[in-house]
Amino acid sequence: MVKKICGIGAGYVGGPTMAVIALKCPSIEVAVVDISHSRISAWNSDKLPIYEPGLEQVIQQCRGKNLHFSTDVEKHVYEADIIFVNVNTPTKTSGLGAGKAADLTYWESAARVIADVSRSNKIVVEKSTVPVRTAEVIEKILVHNSNGKIKYQILSNPEFLSEGTAMQDLLNPDRVLLGGNDSLEGQEAIQKLKDIYAHWVPQDRIITTNLWSAELSKLADNAFLAQRISSINAMSALCEATGADVSQVSCVLSKNTKLGSKYLNASVGFGGSCFQKDILNLVYICESNGLFEVANYWKEVVKVNDYQKSRFVKKVVTSMFNTVSGKKIAVLGFSFKKDTSDTRKTPAIDVCKGLLADNACLSIYDPRVSEEQIRRDLSMNESHWDHSIQAKSTSFTSAKQVSVFADVYEATKDAHGICVLTEWDEFKTIDYHKVFDSMVKPAFVFDGRNVLDVDKLREIGFIAYSIGKPLNQWVNC
Repeated sequence: MVKKICGIGAGYVGGPTMAVIALKCPSIEVAVVDISHSRISAWNSDKLPIYEPGLEQVIQQCRGKNLHFSTDVEKHVYEADIIFVNVNTPTKTSGLGAGKAADLTYWESAARVIADVSRSNKIVVEKSTVPVRTAEVIEKILVHNSNGKIKYQILSNPEFLSEGTAMQDLLNPDRVLLGGNDSLEGQEAIQKLKDIYAHWVPQDRIITTNLWSAELSKLADNAFLAQRISSINAMSALCEATGADVSQVSCVLSKNTKLGSKYLNASVGFGGSCFQKDILNLVYICESNGLFEVANYWKEVVKVNDYQKSRFVKKVVTSMFNTVSGKKIAVLGFSFKKDTSDTRKTPAIDVCKGLLADNACLSIYDPRVSEEQIRRDLSMNESHWDHSIQAKSTSFTSAKQVSVFADVYEATKDAHGICVLTEWDEFKTIDYHKVFDSMVKPAFVFDGRNVLDVDKLREIGFIAYSIGKPLNQWVNC
């Protein structure tokens, strides 16, 4: 019987996932551990380290009862029956596979801690997104450090969370995937984990597979979703060239029951911690297995995403008389999507760097992202492959070039143009008459998320551009 669960890693996956397990399994003690004292302190405070709708209420309901946040990693690992590993698996920035392969440094460290302190049999659950056959590597570390005295069962239980809706995804998942080996012990471990989810997830939504299928399914899931976004974004470029409207094309596609309506909204590009990282990991795995044609296919998904961001920057510059040098551009939205404070791989970083490379002055507003985070993201040099819009970008730490505002009207005051880079709902209800009156004329709006009514903006007096849409629309779908 499972009495104690430990989640290693208190990030975007670990915090919410362990909180929901604690909520739905009140008889189980759940501990979330992390070596970062500041992060754990934030989880124990009134200001959580991440923003996710509904998360705060669950934390308040469970924290201090059967949900605990701690930096005492060894204690809680030692006591746990099941250990969820929720650590980061970023893309390697150097060495073999740099720019594509997953860096398993944090995973290996977690495995060694488990091996060092465990004195009883453990079920170790891969929650992080990992390359296929990672469980094999982790098992070797655990087994070779236990002298055969302790038995470990490695399970794969990848997360399928969308930031902004993570709590709903956890509370009402469309599926829960459990992968394990076919041995009697492996099947018993799967059943124990299945029994935990069965507290709130219908049995028919809990899928069991072998380890390798579960690990690969997560990569495949993100790759297919990213592919869909790149497909509609590629179509948006053709729409602009021909006078078609990408929203109308998307509407037609969504009525095809074989396709459905999700992930068909054209935008400035996809972001977040998963899509690009997982596709590049998939590329590396394909290349490592000699499947170069398959690898090249998936590379194109990322290239189209980079192209979409570059194309957006080019549209801004060329529309504003081929220069934005010295011009104030208001950037509305910095997180990679609405209802989250996460800025990892957000398209806003690349778009801002592209505009700054042309010497624009940016005034940035986001309702959830802090000024500190924005400045850190814009000053950080990451390892990217084939990112042409960052070619000239080296350092954008100058306070004169970047300003961050807590009020949208202050951010847009005296601006030459506006770039909407996140689909926050509040951007639809801004008083654009007031904004227009305060801007330098001609006043431009570049809607990178297709959330604004460009016809109304044009009636006000804006020169408005929306991705994948003609300048004059006359048909509605």
